[in-house]
Order: sequence, then C-alpha cells, then structure tokens
Amino acid sequence: MNETLKFLLDDAAMPRAWYNLVADLPVAPPPVLHPGTRAPLAPSELEPLFPRAVIEQEMSAERYIDIPEPVQAIYRQWRPSPLHRARRLERALDTPARIYYKYEGVSPCGSHKPNTAIPQAFYSKQEGVKRIATETGAGQWGSSLALAGAFFGLEIEVFMVKVSYQQKPYRRAYMESFGARCIASPSMETAAGRGILAQHPDSTGSLGIAISEAVERAAQNADTKYALGSVLNHVLLHQTVIGLEAIRQFDRANDYPEIVIACTGGGSNFGGLVFPFLGSQLRGGPRVRAIAVEPANCPTLTQGRYAYDFGDTAHLTPLMKMHTLGSGFIPPGFHAGGLRYHGMAPLVSLVVDLGLAEARACHQRECFEAGLTFARAEGILPAPESNHAVRVGIDEALKCKAEGRSRSILIGLSGHADFDMQAYSDYQAGVLHDHTYELADLERALAALPSAE
Repeated sequence: MNETLKFLLDDAAMPRAWYNLVADLPVAPPPVLHPGTRAPLAPSELEPLFPRAVIEQEMSAERYIDIPEPVQAIYRQWRPSPLHRARRLERALDTPARIYYKYEGVSPCGSHKPNTAIPQAFYSKQEGVKRIATETGAGQWGSSLALAGAFFGLEIEVFMVKVSYQQKPYRRAYMESFGARCIASPSMETAAGRGILAQHPDSTGSLGIAISEAVERAAQNADTKYALGSVLNHVLLHQTVIGLEAIRQFDRANDYPEIVIACTGGGSNFGGLVFPFLGSQLRGGPRVRAIAVEPANCPTLTQGRYAYDFGDTAHLTPLMKMHTLGSGFIPPGFHAGGLRYHGMAPLVSLVVDLGLAEARACHQRECFEAGLTFARAEGILPAPESNHAVRVGIDEALKCKAEGRSRSILIGLSGHADFDMQAYSDYQAGVLHDHTYELADLERALAALPSAE
C-alpha cells in the first residue's frame, strides 16, 4: 500500500485526514467573486457566515487536512462505512462485471451527510456560535445537521424546500426529534422568502430559495452561522473520507475500480467518493472513468452553462464559476429532492470541464426501476438520489455483458430510502411521472446570468 495512505488511516481504515483535490489539479480553480465588486473574495468577507476554520479549509490548497479528534470520535460510530461486492446483483444481471458499492446508509441519519455536518458543527461550537441556519432539499442534510447540533449543543434552524417538506413528513419529524426547527421554504420569515411568495404564492420552492433564506438569517444575527451541505470546497473535502476508505478497502480486496459512479446534485457525494481516486490518478496512479449522474429534469452538468453565477435565488451569496442552469431556475418537484439544485460544486464543474469526469442525466422512473432491481438482489432500498448512480451502474454492467468483458465498477450508494417510501409507493402504483422542465424557463434563467467582469 502507498505509505502516505497508510499514514492517513488508522488501524480500522478510517482516515485521520481529509483529502483536498485542489493540491493535485493541473490548474488552479477560478476564484470566488464578491457579489458587488466582482473582485476575488477575501477570506475575511466570509466571516459573517462561516467559522474561521471552515473558511481556511475553503481557501486551502493543502493536500491533506487533519480531522480533529472530537470529529473522529463521532465518525467512529459508523466509519469506516462498508464496501460490498454486489454478487447477487451480478448474478441477477448475468454480467461478467465486478460490481461494488460503498454504502453510506449506515450513518445515524442514513446518508453521507453527517460526514460534513459533524465537523461544521464542531468548528462552529469552537468559535462560540449559538445557532446554525441551513437549507435542505430532501432532508438528509437537515437531518444530519440536526443530529450534529444535538451532539454539540447548538440550535439548528432548517429551511426545507416546500415540495420536500410536504412529500417527506418523517424527515421533518426526524429533524424535530433532535431539537431542530424546520420551516417550509419559501417562508414568510425572511425578506427573501416573502419576495418569492409575493411573486409566486404557490411556489414549491428550490434549494436556491432555501439557501437565500438561511444565508439571510445568518447574516442578520451575530450569534448565528450558516452551514451548507454541498457545493463548497470544504464540504467536498469533508466527504473524501468515503473515497479514502474505498481505496484502502479495494486494496484489501486485491481489486481496483475502472469505473466510479455517483449521483450528483450539488456535488458533495460525487466529490467525496471520486476525488481521492482522481487525486491518485493525477499523481500517476491507475486511471478511473468517473461518471457523475444527475436528474434529467435538473440537468446542471449536461445542459447548464459553465459560468459565474450566484449560489442562491436572492443573490446573497458570492459568485462561483460552476455549471449552472441559472439561479432563477426552479426545477420540477421530482422525488430526488437532494438533486434539485440549479448549480454544481465549482470543483466538480472544473473536473468535468477538464475532462477528468463525464456527466450523464437520467429520468426518475428508470432510476426507481433500477433501485428496485438493486433492492431485490442486495436487500437495501436505495434513496431516490442514489438510484441515479445505481441506474448507470447497472447500465455499465449490462454493457460489460454485451461486450463479454469484465470490468470493476464502483457505485456510490449515498443513503437508504427508509424515509422515502412514498416515492416507491408512487412508482409501483404507476403515478410517479417523469417531470419535464420548460425550455423557455431554462433559457430565461440562463439569460439572466450575471456578468463577472
């Protein structure tokens, strides 16, 4: 095994440091810009929103950043997460492919999101913060931050995209069980929310709107910070425990993935699994084919523009260069709520732009079909978001069958569907449809992209 990797892992194969892809990229990432001046953002300008330790990680180009011991102590409850060989799925598909899945559903909240919720809450507590405001789509992130808030004695306020708030009552109940306050977004509690409702009283919301409300809440209260569950560099950094563990686990299995597949909404799940493999490749290691899978009705990577844009609808955030559908784009209310975001993580966007990864878009019915195929073989019902990766994993395995060639395929199974049973009920009842967005709405949103000059 690589001696550096051996140093980074404890005896149970859980990482002692996060991996930062920025250190190995062939080009520097485009700078984040101030929303008013369009000048590169100074770290101090982020202090109203984030703890200083988080800001340092966001701006860092160091290859490895130590995981604090209090964070490691909590991680050990579920990390390392298991890497499974999907032998029953292989037999069901009659494929020569070797299919593996890295399963993040073993976390207390049932998804990968606690990997970043725990450190973000820890750093906020260290800085004397009393409250964290955030947004959530399907609820996995809000659930994870609610849990982290309970661990560190922080008040948590979650603006939940209204369509998910209505579709997923048990996610709300979960957050509230840990003491968090959950608000349907857009709401009447912020200027951003009131502005949206004045124009669109029946708005089902979006992650961009919910981010606006959470950022506004944090910016206006000195004892409150903001936490984001995806998109930003420090979030993807925290998630790299997934890929670092997977590399070690493949080493023990005497195998290595040729294809690595993960669903992609804001980018943290994809970055967490894929970036350590890409980093190894960039340093001369084995090549991998990385596939980012997104919903066809929110096709940020496949139909969006690589340009500077706001991360939120009310234009309160800095400008980031990313693949975007436009900050005013409101995706249809499909069930994979965690993938309903108009933009993509700048680092994931750059990786795709550099040709280090490819993107694919899938409709939700074909993804649920794949999820049931997986569940009936492997016994785990994947989250609607994870189904996108499962769909493409199955497609690639069937391609191996058609070619008569064995390849090693790694699927990121980012969470289970225990709180998403209504979606599966709708699918099996035949009432789950493949929503489509209006092309005119997309064109209007892209036409409104800000100038970065």
